[in-house]
Amino acid sequence: MATRRLHVELGERSYPIFIGEQLLNCGDYLKPYLSSDQVMLVTNETVDPLYAHKVEALLGESFRLDKVVLPDGEQFKNLETLNLIFDGLLSKRHNRRTTLVALGGGVIGDMVGFAAASYQRGVNFIQIPTTLLSQVDSSVGGKTGVNHPLGKNMIGAFYQPKSVIIDTDVLATLPDRELSAGLAEVIKYGLIADAEFFSWLEQNMDALLARDSDALAYAIDVSCKTKADIVAKDETESGLRAILNLGHTFGHAIESYMGYGVWVHGEAVGAGMVMACDLSLRLGWIEQSVYDRAIELIEKAKLPIKVPETMTPDIFMQYMAVDKKVLDGTLRLVLLTGCGESVVTADFDPKKLEETLTEFCS
Repeated sequence: MATRRLHVELGERSYPIFIGEQLLNCGDYLKPYLSSDQVMLVTNETVDPLYAHKVEALLGESFRLDKVVLPDGEQFKNLETLNLIFDGLLSKRHNRRTTLVALGGGVIGDMVGFAAASYQRGVNFIQIPTTLLSQVDSSVGGKTGVNHPLGKNMIGAFYQPKSVIIDTDVLATLPDRELSAGLAEVIKYGLIADAEFFSWLEQNMDALLARDSDALAYAIDVSCKTKADIVAKDETESGLRAILNLGHTFGHAIESYMGYGVWVHGEAVGAGMVMACDLSLRLGWIEQSVYDRAIELIEKAKLPIKVPETMTPDIFMQYMAVDKKVLDGTLRLVLLTGCGESVVTADFDPKKLEETLTEFCS
């Protein structure tokens, strides 16, 4: 499989995305984007024994490489764990020309990006995502940060990497649950912006679940292209970029209420997309056939289509009230107006939202 190269166009902050096999065996995708010979590799306890040695081998003795290994899991995506990165940088005397390399899933990528944005007021960093979810979503676009007990990703910064290296070979060791979690974000792109891609997903979901390399590479490519195009038009989510959050407002409420890591992010987004589709249908913005196709594909990807039994409409509203899309006390949601068509809006009947919440919490 030939290596694919995409480009996120952001002027001086533009950067490439490389997608292909065995990219961690070739330094051509990493070395040109290091700002000096000083490098801090940040990974987690799960990924470290699997792939850290590949990065270490690429850099060899030509670079001053240090490593920080963090605990694995969404529950560790917080300020306390973030400080371990700063401890490593300071104790090893990393300067402003250092490069942080994030080797791991979305949690690692988000925290390393935030650390890079903060350390000495900004240093270079590179994303090497190792989960499907991080490859198609969190590694691209420069959203970085950590969670707070009252809200997911509420502390962070927009800070772009110098490059994103997506080696599809790493998906061979990804647990089935994490594969499905990544497929939630892939499905999202079809629903919000690309009806043709959604149809392709309907026809190729079995191949994706079977980890067919060509199918995965194509899905990653289309997903990254869609996100790169949207980010190029709205880097700091002042408008258009918010459509990337289909199902996320509902999903973040589930994650926050259940405790980070109990439901993985993609599972919560899957259930959240079902709720967003339900509300879109109740508002008369989509046809029944669009709703049915969406639910069928989400379920086929082995994602939940129901919410935790203990959640109530009041609990949902409590957590949704602190969502980042709330402006001036008004809740905005990403809803569908068709297959491949979406809108970010506060202009919906609140009674219909109550009906959706009551339906799913009953």
